[in-house]
Amino acid sequence: MDTKEVVARTADYIEAKFLNEGSGHDWAHIKRVWHTSQALAAQTPAADPFVTELGALLHDVGDWKFHAGDEEAGPRAARAWLSSLGVVEAVIERVEAIIREISFKGVGVPTPMSTPEGELVQDADRLDAIGAIGVARAFAYGGHKGRPLHDPAVAPIAHDSFESYKQNTAPTINHFYEKLLHLQDRLHTPAARVIAEQRHQFMEAFLAQFLREWEGEDVKASAPVG
Repeated sequence: MDTKEVVARTADYIEAKFLNEGSGHDWAHIKRVWHTSQALAAQTPAADPFVTELGALLHDVGDWKFHAGDEEAGPRAARAWLSSLGVVEAVIERVEAIIREISFKGVGVPTPMSTPEGELVQDADRLDAIGAIGVARAFAYGGHKGRPLHDPAVAPIAHDSFESYKQNTAPTINHFYEKLLHLQDRLHTPAARVIAEQRHQFMEAFLAQFLREWEGEDVKASAPVG
């Protein structure tokens, strides 16, 4: 089986598996990460396009968030699928590494990628977590988990271990301060950093407006005097 057919078969498999997923980790998200990774790969000669595409398509195939915190669920699922297509061991290992390393693990936890392909997929995944779509996905995930929008009494935490981050159940607004606002500074490629700048600014503006409305400041400002 040639590389184009492997990619096409993998895309079909992932689309069927994630088409109606409701937490923001759906096929539309994966497809955006796939296409963004391809765009970044075109500017990164050191990256293998085949590994990049497979890593992007399979990066959420066994996400620990939906597998009881099992960090190896994704690599196992990717290996099983790619082996069934006859993909060579060297490629499988590189895809496994991308899946194993890609996740954000807490603001105090470094998350380096060991391959150039991994850097591209991680950048693409993080770009999809910020900006307007990132805001929408954050609230989709929060609703999926039954979390409140906001609770001023619950302060954000700068998690210094993956175990602490995995156990977090804070309101969705905290997620911006615990993860999303930090992503712009944790990207690898110049192209991703350019894209992230405007998306980051959008999130900051959204948060300012959200908190203003939460406190009713706009209502107070428009109330008649006297």
